[in-house]
Amino acid sequence: MITIGDTMYDLGDPATLLVLFGLVVAALVVILLIVSVRRAGAQARSVAEVAQQVGRLNMDVQTLGQGQQQLSGSLLQVSETQAKVSENVTRQMGEVKLHVNERLAENIARSQRAMVEMQERMKESLHGSSEKTTKSLTELQERLATIDKAQDNITKLSGDVLSLQDILSNKQTRGAFGEIQLSDIVRKALPSDSYALQATLSNGKRADCLIHLPNPPGPIVIDAKFPLEAYEEYLRADGREAQDRALKTLGAAVRVHIRAISEKYIIEGETADGALMFLPSEAVYAELHARLPHIVREGFDARVWIVSPTTCMATLNTMRAILKDARMREQAGTIRKALKQLHRDVEIIGEKAGKLEVHLRQAGDDVGGILTASTRAGKRADRLDNFDFEELAPDDDTPNVVPLTPPKP
Repeated sequence: MITIGDTMYDLGDPATLLVLFGLVVAALVVILLIVSVRRAGAQARSVAEVAQQVGRLNMDVQTLGQGQQQLSGSLLQVSETQAKVSENVTRQMGEVKLHVNERLAENIARSQRAMVEMQERMKESLHGSSEKTTKSLTELQERLATIDKAQDNITKLSGDVLSLQDILSNKQTRGAFGEIQLSDIVRKALPSDSYALQATLSNGKRADCLIHLPNPPGPIVIDAKFPLEAYEEYLRADGREAQDRALKTLGAAVRVHIRAISEKYIIEGETADGALMFLPSEAVYAELHARLPHIVREGFDARVWIVSPTTCMATLNTMRAILKDARMREQAGTIRKALKQLHRDVEIIGEKAGKLEVHLRQAGDDVGGILTASTRAGKRADRLDNFDFEELAPDDDTPNVVPLTPPKP
């Protein structure tokens, strides 16, 4: 039995049991409803979270779609760029291939031309080398012939040297050698009528050469001397003392020649106040001036001047100038007459030039008139050529156009 308030219920009663069962069912329903409501709230929250996540997922999907669209656009652009690049690369490869082929063809052609030119050069070089070799052999043969000829000349010269030694070893032949050398120099330096070889003076002495100079200084004598023995002794001297003795011997020999020339070839009123001693050896002359200057000064005091072949030529050239000046003074009247005639000829040339200038000026005026008439005739010809459109104006250069319609009265 169950007592609820004042009412008691019997559990064995089916109605009570049914009521209890209903209550239990109602309680269970309420409990289920509460549980369902709670679960529904939890599910709602879960759904809200899921919806929020779905929204986020939608946004991510949209972003992903946009990124995919951008990616697809980028991929399309990349593919287009790649296609263009591939096309450019293909075109450039074609151009490069064509350029390479052209360069290869040019290089091949250039190589062929170079080979042809090299072959031609090799041929020319070989031909030139053969010609040069032939020419060199010919020149070598000529040089060998020249050498053989020179050898013959040397052999002959050695014989001549021996002959010269034989000549110089004899005083008379040595004197003749000096005289021949002196005469050769004089003939080259002076005109033939200005000197005399082996001239005899009033004292009976014979001079090797007499130069006919005008007064002053007058005729001057040149005598050849060659102190060879004393010079050869000086050359063979060994030691200072031997050289000093040889120099004294050489000086004494030259002093004897100076005294002889001064006494024989300086004649007052007949010859110049001096004479020349010709040494045919430059070596003797140089040694004399270098080692024996006092002997040279003694020659100056005796009015005898020592000359070598070189200085003799210079002295003779000076004498030639003196002779030329003297002859010009002698011919002064003839020269003045010739100058007067030359002056008259110049005056005649001036007169002829003045007349020629007048003729040329008249010819220039005539040419100017011809050019003016030619210009005027050309203008008239142009007007005649345009006669249908212009009126001829006799003196006016500006043409007047002929009207196509007659003028109204």
